[in-house]
Amino acid sequence: MTRYLYSYSCHEEELELCRLELSRLLEASLSDGFVVSEHNVHPSRSPFLKRRLELSLSGETLPELLEQLPLVDLNGATFKVLCTVADSPYSYEEQRGLERSVGASLIGVADMRQPERLLGVTFWQQRYWFGDCVEASAIWLAHRQKPQNYSTALGTRVARAIVNIASGPAGEALKAKVIDPCCGMGTVLIEALSMGIDIRGVDRNPLAVRGARVNLAHFGYSKELVALGDMRELEGHYDAAIVDLPYNLCSVLPIGEQLDMLESVRRIADLAVIVTTEPIETQLSASGFSLVDRCELHKGAFTRFITLVK
Repeated sequence: MTRYLYSYSCHEEELELCRLELSRLLEASLSDGFVVSEHNVHPSRSPFLKRRLELSLSGETLPELLEQLPLVDLNGATFKVLCTVADSPYSYEEQRGLERSVGASLIGVADMRQPERLLGVTFWQQRYWFGDCVEASAIWLAHRQKPQNYSTALGTRVARAIVNIASGPAGEALKAKVIDPCCGMGTVLIEALSMGIDIRGVDRNPLAVRGARVNLAHFGYSKELVALGDMRELEGHYDAAIVDLPYNLCSVLPIGEQLDMLESVRRIADLAVIVTTEPIETQLSASGFSLVDRCELHKGAFTRFITLVK
């Protein structure tokens, strides 16, 4: 089976979130700055992924790899070669040297500015590897420009990661049916929809529902994906739920109301990502959930607790 090497980066405060998201999405353990997985995922799917390299050809030595490259059929496409650092901490000069060596061994025309095909080289597990390469684009950045916003809403970068945690491994994510029963202005909905994930939103605040519908329409999504309602009265069944439990940072829900909401989520969803401003393991357990994984997301003195339960 083909394997793919992904490079990633994140701020130190986001390291736990990055680890949880990529381990769920790619079903693989993270190394320092890269992860190898059998899942073929476009790197734009995650806010942390930077590049994907298909591990196609390899050699124990660089000359052994280079010998194979004249046989690569580029179908007349222009190309550019990128070096991705994995096991060896190559210097900038060494990376450029590898790119030049690989490029010189290919039969075709190099184009450093607008290549028709991106190719890559890396050194991993004592072998040199070559294959097609794809770079990420920060799709989530455009979603910051919503017409309607809450000052305390999740950022688009965090929301995108949480959607990936909830929807699961890449091979299963597009089959998942997801609900955000406290959807607010629709930040989570927009990130999920942009990845092709089947999601619905509900909120009991008419102003939030109105704002979410405006935001969805702004990005070309149906306003009908958001409904006015109380999550405690929801019916149906979902593969996953994403719940930013406190409606705002100035009004932490009483424990009794937290339990009511969590029990409702447990009733309608097999799995849930619960976002809170304080640990709520006791309430989760009392609601019938069992812990799968968790992380903390720090921003200055403020901490969000992101808990994956089933």
